Amino acid sequence: MSSEKTNQSWGGRFSEPVDAFVARFTASVDFDKRLYRHDILGSQAHARMLTQAGVLSEAERDAIVAGLDEIRREIEAGTFEWRVDLEDVHMNIEARLTERLGVVGKKLHTGRSRNDQVATDIRLWLRDEIDAILVELNRLQAGLLQLAETEADTIMPGFTHLQTAQPVTFGHHLLAWFEMLSRDHERLVDCRKRVNRMPLGSAALAGTTYPIQRQVTCELLGFEAIGGNSLDGVSDRDFAIEFCAAASLAMMHLSRFSEELVLWTSAQFQFIDLPDRFCTGSSIMPQKKNPDVPELVRGKTGRVFGALTGLLTLMKGQPLAYNKDNQEDKEPLFDAADTLRDSLRAFADMVPAIKPKREIMREAARRGFSTATDLADYLVRKGLPFRDCHEIVGHAVKYGVDSGKDLAEMSLDELRRFSDQIEQDVFAVLTLEGSVNARDHIGGTAPAQVRAAVKRGRELLAKR
Repeated sequence: MSSEKTNQSWGGRFSEPVDAFVARFTASVDFDKRLYRHDILGSQAHARMLTQAGVLSEAERDAIVAGLDEIRREIEAGTFEWRVDLEDVHMNIEARLTERLGVVGKKLHTGRSRNDQVATDIRLWLRDEIDAILVELNRLQAGLLQLAETEADTIMPGFTHLQTAQPVTFGHHLLAWFEMLSRDHERLVDCRKRVNRMPLGSAALAGTTYPIQRQVTCELLGFEAIGGNSLDGVSDRDFAIEFCAAASLAMMHLSRFSEELVLWTSAQFQFIDLPDRFCTGSSIMPQKKNPDVPELVRGKTGRVFGALTGLLTLMKGQPLAYNKDNQEDKEPLFDAADTLRDSLRAFADMVPAIKPKREIMREAARRGFSTATDLADYLVRKGLPFRDCHEIVGHAVKYGVDSGKDLAEMSLDELRRFSDQIEQDVFAVLTLEGSVNARDHIGGTAPAQVRAAVKRGRELLAKR
């Protein structure tokens, strides 16, 4: 047998060391070392459980727990030596523990496998990431409510097909994003429930012969439930896929928001101004002020979509139970979580600082016959069928296009050319204020409803 050193976690079976390139190719420590804190927490809980089960003595438990605390401090101080030949975060920490404690360190792995260990670590890590993401999401929603309340009376054009449709208030438009983010919050909270199920105790795939007490470990680590099948426990990555799906939806919402911000800051719209600290200039065109933050968030959305697709593809052909393929789950999951949290943070910082250009918004709402539907509704209230009213207003709009006049700019005589049901009171509904104030119902754009929605939104945030 070769005397050359092999990986101490499984070297006994092998007669030669792993090829140097293969060692680098199969190692995950370069990226999974970010799990160190959760790996240590899981190991400390496992040691405490083994003591209650009679596998470790109290002295051995205390030495292991203290040794792991010291290793955590080494890692955080930057003095810990990460070794590629030890493959991953788990073996690096265990090897250092054994180096410090000798035989006692080797006892820590009793009754578990790296298969259930890594599955536990990822869940602990993702649980914390979701909590951090929810904090940023709440910040962003609070910022939207603040701006929506301030701009409850600010009128802007509402669009369909990116064509002027009906006037709305800027506050109402902002609250549409609040609603989208509320659904994102619900999805992430619901996803967290399935993340928070403990696989530790599944061991390699079949459980363990040691008298482990999984409920003890579950309580120590704050899991809500224990995984019910050891095969599924070590091989399930549904929770990671579900998170990436929720993250993809959230990023899609931020991307749509970004698209509007990019349009609104352009010279063609000029609806809003973003503070300089969220923009950059051009290396050649001195006049440029580029909305880089929303543009970059719009671009980063593709990364999260890619993570979701990658994880689905990773899992689709795997037989039970654990396979080395699953080493590829971490980088896309890490990247999706980082990207979503950073994007939400950027928006939470930026949104309260948006400065609307109210007069330009109002002037844009005056163009494009945005109160045409209001005129049709006015005629319906006079007793005419809606389809007839639709045709009447269509003729009036055609006249306006030819004459260069908006409906509100036409005289009463001009309007009566299209229907003798039109009276002087029509001008109350053709104004922008009249249009938005008329939509005074839950979910409508009336300023009173915007303020009521802001109040409901704040009550919702207070309950979280």
